[in-house]
Amino acid sequence: MMFWYDHGVSGWGWFAMSAGMVLFWALIITVAVLLFRAVNRPQEHTHPPATPSAEDILRERLARGEIDEDDYRRRLNALHAGPATKP
Repeated sequence: MMFWYDHGVSGWGWFAMSAGMVLFWALIITVAVLLFRAVNRPQEHTHPPATPSAEDILRERLARGEIDEDDYRRRLNALHAGPATKP
C-alpha cells in the first residue's frame, strides 16, 4: 500500500503531465480537423484542357465540310511526312 501514498510526483511532475495531456488532445483534434477537411474538399481540376492536335483539327474541318476528302488526305500525309526541308 506504500505506492498509493508515496509515488514521488512533485509539482513539476503534475505540470508536465497536465501539459502533456493538453498537447496530446490538441494533436488528436488537429489531426481530426485536417482529416475532415481533406475528405470534404471538392475535387480540383488543375489540368488545363487539352489542345486539339493537328489531326483532330483536320478531322473537324473535314466533318464541317470546309475541306474535301482529297485535301484532307493530302494535308494528313504532309503532317505525317514531317517538316519540309528547304534546299
